[in-house]
Amino acid sequence: MPEITNTIPDILITTYLEMTDKSQFNPAYLEDTSGLNLKKMGTQDVEFYRYLYSTVGEQWKWKDRIILSNNQLQTLLAIPGTSVNVLYVNDIPAGYIELAQSDETTKIVYFGLCPGYMGKGLGKHLLSCGIAQAWNNGVKRLWVHTCNLDSPYALDNYIKRGFKIYQIDKQPMPARYL
Repeated sequence: MPEITNTIPDILITTYLEMTDKSQFNPAYLEDTSGLNLKKMGTQDVEFYRYLYSTVGEQWKWKDRIILSNNQLQTLLAIPGTSVNVLYVNDIPAGYIELAQSDETTKIVYFGLCPGYMGKGLGKHLLSCGIAQAWNNGVKRLWVHTCNLDSPYALDNYIKRGFKIYQIDKQPMPARYL
């Protein structure tokens, strides 16, 4: 298992992955889903979204949505085809997956778990739910990118669910992450 550290590397390595056919999907749902509830965020609740983003992303140094104004964030969340699905464990938010569908392509924009909910199989379950939702919406391509600032388990989870790597980019670490 990779070690989780708070050290910021000098190089940002971004890995792009895709699924181009539903038959590639290898779901991994939890058998015991008692206490679990996946609920679509019905309104563009910017404050709740900021809570989710910050709680999930703080340990990974996520900054992209933090630096946006409420109006900018509201606009992004209101784009048609955008959905935020929150995983609750015993009525407590445990993580979320944000999807953005455009025509026949869906991007997993953000996905992650809150601290304390990792290592319980919830990540593979939540990712499987999000992938299933995308395919049920009739997409022809599902894609995501992850980087070396995300959970060290993210890339493996994507690959195990059926994603294939199609590009890897390396660049000096952007100043906003330092």
